[in-house]
Amino acid sequence: MTASTAARGDDPDQQPGENLRADAERNRDRILAAARRLFAAEGLGVSMASVAREAGVGKATLSRRFATRDELISAVFADRMDAYAAATREALTDPDPWHGFTGYIHAVCAMQAADRGFADVLTMTFPAAKALEARRAEAYNGFLELIDRAKATGHLRQDFTDRDMPILLMANAGVLNAAGDAAPDAWRRLVAHMIRSYATPDAPIPPLPDAPAPGALYRAMVRLTRHAG
Repeated sequence: MTASTAARGDDPDQQPGENLRADAERNRDRILAAARRLFAAEGLGVSMASVAREAGVGKATLSRRFATRDELISAVFADRMDAYAAATREALTDPDPWHGFTGYIHAVCAMQAADRGFADVLTMTFPAAKALEARRAEAYNGFLELIDRAKATGHLRQDFTDRDMPILLMANAGVLNAAGDAAPDAWRRLVAHMIRSYATPDAPIPPLPDAPAPGALYRAMVRLTRHAG
């Protein structure tokens, strides 16, 4: 081992040439995969140290790949934010504006249910994550059009505003966090109730999904009690 090699150490991010680029890319992929797993299971409260540990890299390597937490979050959720914006565009193509509106709400809440981290992303803001916030703005602008189209049918209440959507997403995130694996479909009933509250009396409304079983809700309450302790 030469003096320069010894000084450099065995950190793959500090190897020269093609090995450096290949190892750096592998480390980046490992970090993103680890962050996706942890965020999806536990939400955005996961520490950067936990991400580094899950990825099998040092904290310094994590910091070189993603200097800030916002950078990591933006990279992890880039594909989901693309899907979020695409859901708005798809809803706007629905020939039935009310169906497009309600379908969009259900689709976004289902995205939250599939990934606790994404449930958090949709109820937070990340000013430094420009690409992520650009997708959010795109989805928001499309949602404004969805509202106008649905109101024009007479099926969406005239007092519904764009500010009602963040309230729903916050409520849905709370139910998902509280119910956990004990009542994983509880969010569906919440969303159905909320859509009913947005509708005019003559709007077509599908039947309510079944309520969670009493035992499932009890297990969810026990789970919350243990976490609080």
